[in-house]
Amino acid sequence: MNAPRRLAAALLSAVLVLGLAACAPGLPETVVPGTTVTAGWSGELTSTNAAADPTSGNIDVAAATRGGFGRVVSGDYVPDPSFGTVTIVSESPFTVRYDLAEPTWSDGIPLDAADLLLAWAAASGLLNQDAAGTGSTEAADVLVPVVDEFARSIDVTYPQPISDWQQRIDVAVPAHVVAQRAFGQDDPMEAKQALLTAIRNRDATAIAPLVDVWNDAFAVPEEGEPASDLLLSSGPFRVDSVQRDAEGQSVTLVPNASYRGPVAPKVATIRLVPAGPDPIAEIGDRLDVAQVAPLAANAAPIDALERRDIPIATTHDGTVWALLLRPAGLFATPAARAAFLRAVPARQLIERGGGDWASSYTSSSSMLTAPGTRAYDIATEDSGFDAALTGADDAAGERTAAGVAAGTPVCVLFDRRSEFASGAFAGLRDAAQEAGWSAVDCGTDDVDSALGQNGWDAVITRVPIPQTAGDVAAQWGTGGSSPLVGVTDAERDALIAQLAETTDVYAARDVRAQIEASIVRAAVALPIAVNPVITVTDTAVTGVTPRDGAAAPLTWDVAQWAVVP
Repeated sequence: MNAPRRLAAALLSAVLVLGLAACAPGLPETVVPGTTVTAGWSGELTSTNAAADPTSGNIDVAAATRGGFGRVVSGDYVPDPSFGTVTIVSESPFTVRYDLAEPTWSDGIPLDAADLLLAWAAASGLLNQDAAGTGSTEAADVLVPVVDEFARSIDVTYPQPISDWQQRIDVAVPAHVVAQRAFGQDDPMEAKQALLTAIRNRDATAIAPLVDVWNDAFAVPEEGEPASDLLLSSGPFRVDSVQRDAEGQSVTLVPNASYRGPVAPKVATIRLVPAGPDPIAEIGDRLDVAQVAPLAANAAPIDALERRDIPIATTHDGTVWALLLRPAGLFATPAARAAFLRAVPARQLIERGGGDWASSYTSSSSMLTAPGTRAYDIATEDSGFDAALTGADDAAGERTAAGVAAGTPVCVLFDRRSEFASGAFAGLRDAAQEAGWSAVDCGTDDVDSALGQNGWDAVITRVPIPQTAGDVAAQWGTGGSSPLVGVTDAERDALIAQLAETTDVYAARDVRAQIEASIVRAAVALPIAVNPVITVTDTAVTGVTPRDGAAAPLTWDVAQWAVVP
């Protein structure tokens, strides 16, 4: 190339760079340069594809870096129209339209129908790996969605109505990145077209590399930084770096300049760092925010911070402490089970188990819903829990009427390492003794192993509060994958199947309440209290509003975080 042509090419390149720079979005005006919030974190980022690897740490980061059609807050689904809309377009066959607004990835590539179709393929099982590492065949009979590339939408027809239709499609990773890596293409739009063609045609050969990329490519390396294309964001923040040192992994988040969601970021940098052995002592110094368990050792330090007007928030982690009975042997009959549960006041277990933190444990009357939600109010109103399982006027008489002799031993499992479980057992033992029951200490350091053996009668344990109909089926359905107790009920199975196909939120609450009532009638579980999480925030930071539940309880709304001027 001669000099004039080299000069012309250089000028053209400069013009293109300037043009791209002029089109590139700047940081939101809401961001205050130089501001940083450091949060103590017990998680770890192992993959930037939380849909393929849904660990708590990956979900935490995804909450800050991924947009979506909506999210669940206080038990209710809250849509995000800035990302798109989800609507039922046909009841029979049941068809749902997932329609994007105008979100973009942080590299400027718009989200479109290819991103939605990739998310559908993942949700339908098309991208699952079988034992040989190839695509799953479980989705072979699923109807491929109708794609509208111009409108950036897909219409998904499901075999039957589904209760979680609003949340079924999760755009977890960029389709253009998956397709570029799978097909070896440089142009993102051409790569998207190749992805659309592969999935629409159910081309097993073309889908195979998509399966590999989806499941493996987004893993965070143990050494070094992830590739930049694996860190693209559609949410308010993006991952800037992932670092490790002797203390553990740290993740640095910075605002996503392309984000145009409902709330713009305010902080220039958020650092998720190892919480350390004593995070409370480091609030206001190394840490601005930390979440801790309500342990006896934390009570005095947190009380001291509260006296200095340090904000303290109490939420729950999505689990409920419960007393579960094994429906066999001593507790083979509902009458014996009900007599024992009615003899145990949950408040006494909370007082003894919670100790100095007892007031932070919110009592619960439900195994299927969380206090503070509308679904809980309906479940507790309709289930008959209070009348059936609390407030025995003559606990000893009920035991005798159930055919259980005074002094009959009840082997109670619990985790000796848990302050709450150990204290709750002491409360149970004392209360049961007054009614003529003899609660035997069967505490262990390995409750899961002990539950698989015979010989125990009851267990004090934490149970995940089911979020979906599938979760309910796993815990309480016949043949469920994670059964809490071995009791079966054909009527409950039918209700669980009905819940899975109930698309109206109000009707779903009523069905869930009926399932709750069936659990109450079985007298196999006494919910005690939801398990608290304590969030401490330095006064230099505002907008930190922890959320109940297990999914991103701290990072779910990081766009609201701000540093006090």
